[in-house]
Amino acid sequence: MTTAMARRAGAGLAGLALGLAVGTAGALAQDDVLDVAAIYTVPVEQQWVSRIHLALETAEARGDITYRFSENVANTDYERVMREYAEQGMDLVVGEAFAVERQARAVATDYPEVAFLMGSSFGPSGENFAVFDNWIHEPSYLTGMVAGAMTESNLIGMVGGYPIPEVNRLMHAFMDGAREVNEEVEFLVTFIGSWYDPPRAQEAAIAMIDSGADVMYAERFGVSDAAQDAGIYAIGNVIDTAADYPGTVIASALWHMEPTIDRALTAVAGDSFEATDYGQYSYMTHGGGSLAPMDTEVIPADILALVEERQQEILDGLFRVNVNDSEPTSTR
Repeated sequence: MTTAMARRAGAGLAGLALGLAVGTAGALAQDDVLDVAAIYTVPVEQQWVSRIHLALETAEARGDITYRFSENVANTDYERVMREYAEQGMDLVVGEAFAVERQARAVATDYPEVAFLMGSSFGPSGENFAVFDNWIHEPSYLTGMVAGAMTESNLIGMVGGYPIPEVNRLMHAFMDGAREVNEEVEFLVTFIGSWYDPPRAQEAAIAMIDSGADVMYAERFGVSDAAQDAGIYAIGNVIDTAADYPGTVIASALWHMEPTIDRALTAVAGDSFEATDYGQYSYMTHGGGSLAPMDTEVIPADILALVEERQQEILDGLFRVNVNDSEPTSTR
């Protein structure tokens, strides 16, 4: 039994139904406020983390949770922070275990009364260590179609953080989408070895632009700045930055963490949380992934129609985007 349920067992709330309000306001009963903490290795402004942070802030604004977080936590300090939150009696701890898989799972084993929901390249474990991921390869494919149609040099630059499966599959999907509409397209691919280093990402993008790339895939912050300065197009990832780069960012694959967070909160409140993989809730059919509004003043109408058609096929289960977790490499 979770800490929260132990406190509330006498209140008769243990029968709260799963899925009661996934993705809706007022997901939990008025008195069913959960204590939630999150641990981030980067600032909350970073794309990936910002979506988790937003989903948790939304749940707090609804009155479902009390939310606290730690950002810029070093990998060497991650286990200590996890244990501190567990000792404080958190009902749910959310975070990222990519560089601390063994340590994070060991903490979960030591605190069976706490629910852990961690971003991970691996599967769930034990009784209380659930995992998630941003499976937005589907909208990434769609943005690749836009990029493939818009490039005039037939060379697209791609700057990523680290070549881990979560990044690799998005890049491959993007490349596949570009190839669908443009068989001649080639790619320059590089990884900067950081999740948050805009100057380094910008520098890498500038080198690609100097080599002839006229569309940039901005997996990291800094790439769109280089594209804007060069007067070329950029494709966004995870968040919509079109308003910050008008006329530059013309399409973006978005990640929505709310479906995952809301399901986890309902499970914790209903004393039904278990070690499982929440990754599926990042798929488009669950509302976890989407395509941002595209720049209709720049993208030709026939391309917009083609992308819309392919998107509907994905939603209808008639088109499946390939998942390739291997490290992408330059084709030129």
